[in-house]
Amino acid sequence: MAKKKTAKSTSNTIALNKKARHEYFLHDKFEAGVELQGWEVKSIRAGKVNISETYIHIKNGEAFLLGSQIQPLNSASTHTVCDPMRYRKLLLNKREIDRLIGATEREGYSLVATAMYWKKCWVKLEFHLAKGKKMHDKRADTKDKDWAREKERTMKHKVR
Repeated sequence: MAKKKTAKSTSNTIALNKKARHEYFLHDKFEAGVELQGWEVKSIRAGKVNISETYIHIKNGEAFLLGSQIQPLNSASTHTVCDPMRYRKLLLNKREIDRLIGATEREGYSLVATAMYWKKCWVKLEFHLAKGKKMHDKRADTKDKDWAREKERTMKHKVR
């Protein structure tokens, strides 16, 4: 008899940037692979990654991840140099890179990382084309969220 696969309740998400939705208007979503070293993969599996201040920089036709922190494990090899803040190359198609260059240089967008996750055995980074919010935009969003929450409360009490 064949073995039955058991459903795993593990999440594929490695790290989230929750501040991005509050700080930016997020427009187009992209997904890219991340070029990592062996010690970085081990640290990511242990959950020692932070992408809260992460953004993407395009230089010489290549995209790089800046500001992400992957802390090395204590048991990491001693013959490798572990730099937790190093630039990590993103794996994108030339067409995608050209589109991102046009959006950042001509239209004034920023590239902000929002999530890092596993896709099969690969580490993927989700990032967005983003425009920064002003203080009044943030207040308006907060007001809209409060109103939606209040509306749900009133509808819940009306139904009963």
